[in-house]
Amino acid sequence: MKKYKKLLIVITLMIILFLISFLYIKNKGQTYTLVIQNHKLSLDETEIIVSQDKKIVEIIDKKMNGNNLEITVKSVSEGKANIEIKINENYFTSFMLYVHKSGIITDNNFFGKATGDYIIPMASMIILFTIFTFIFQSYKKNMHENIYQYRNVAYLGILILLVFAIIDQILLIFNYNGVLSSITFIFNIANLISIFMLPIAFIVSIFVTINGIILIKKEGFSFKNLLGILLGIFLCVMTIIPEALNIYLQTHLDVIDVHNLNGIGYVIQMLVESLIYVIIAYLECVLLATIILSVKAAKRIPEFNKDYIVILGCMVNKDGSLTKLLKSRVDRAIEFRNMQKENTGKDLIFVPSGGKGNDEVISEGEAIKNYLLEQGIKEEDILVENKSTSTLENLKFSNKLINNEKANIAFSTTNFHVFRAGVIGTSMGLKLEGIGSKTKRYFWINAFIREFVATLYSEKKKHILVILTLIILMVFMVFIVHISNQI
Repeated sequence: MKKYKKLLIVITLMIILFLISFLYIKNKGQTYTLVIQNHKLSLDETEIIVSQDKKIVEIIDKKMNGNNLEITVKSVSEGKANIEIKINENYFTSFMLYVHKSGIITDNNFFGKATGDYIIPMASMIILFTIFTFIFQSYKKNMHENIYQYRNVAYLGILILLVFAIIDQILLIFNYNGVLSSITFIFNIANLISIFMLPIAFIVSIFVTINGIILIKKEGFSFKNLLGILLGIFLCVMTIIPEALNIYLQTHLDVIDVHNLNGIGYVIQMLVESLIYVIIAYLECVLLATIILSVKAAKRIPEFNKDYIVILGCMVNKDGSLTKLLKSRVDRAIEFRNMQKENTGKDLIFVPSGGKGNDEVISEGEAIKNYLLEQGIKEEDILVENKSTSTLENLKFSNKLINNEKANIAFSTTNFHVFRAGVIGTSMGLKLEGIGSKTKRYFWINAFIREFVATLYSEKKKHILVILTLIILMVFMVFIVHISNQI
């Protein structure tokens, strides 16, 4: 029950705010004021014609307010009424008013603007802020417990989406155009994110293509080295597709007639566009969250209370010396030891970790040890692990070698690898903190992509639930728009 407490609070709040909003609009919405701006004629010179099969509305007031003509009507019975304001022989304007069973008058369509309906975006703001607060609390708690969790990326991605939703509702309050605009706010958010992300996605797609070419040239061709290029192109293309589809269908009516607002073609087009926008918008938020947390983890300095620091190995040179990448990891570990000693006076033990590959003359652990000795580190301050062949084994075998559950452990690796290594350690039940060494920037893009894919897979239930919720809201939105066009 405790698990669903926040969900029950949100649902209860939604029901209460819905009832308050309905009752408020019902009380205020029995009348509606039509405004004709810059109306330069007097009331005597203006003809007002009300077209209705029966008495639907009645005019209860008309006045000039500056240059604006204001006509206030009151609901009488359910139905539609057309009000035409004739200014001269050649010019007139008209309004279509809908009167609901409740007596609420809406302008332009069945879910149009009503008196007092500005309460709806205000209620939406309260709900969104409540959801944001609950998710932020979970995110903050998880970050405090352990930054190295894919659920943190999922939470942050949802928070970014909610920020855009709140911005949309703030803008809506100042430019509110009826209940329908509130119903379609999910589409507006997705569109807002896509517009914001489109130039970024376009630039990134070009950048990652160049980056991918450099990476393949320097590191060799492989599928994982293509990930950045593929994702950049995918996001850019998918962001453009809805608009491209709209342009195509507007000029090819033989495929689907999208001009008929009451037709199925318009519904299909709106649904397809909406689903593409909302799914891509959410994925972009998760990708942005991945980048933020990966950079945050890479720049983080562990607490100065460590007993051991594991140095994650990677390939050594043919003569057994360290590559620049591995040397930077070791130098960063030494740098951390010096920082800790300067701040707290506490020393630590180095744990160089890495086995011997088929094309290596010495194990990575031994190669790191030799370099540490050259840097003046005492041999008794070095504990070598030389059997591991992966990051998981690096951490697993090193922890077994340390054999102390109460030990405070740090690890040193390349900056783009810190978050991933930390997640692997967390999945093994280890409590450790990472520190990152600098590396060439072309590694970063593919690192982000790998973490993005890993996040989607690891927290797939959360992401599927969010995406399904968004899809249901979009289908509901399109259905309501379609019903509104039919009435």
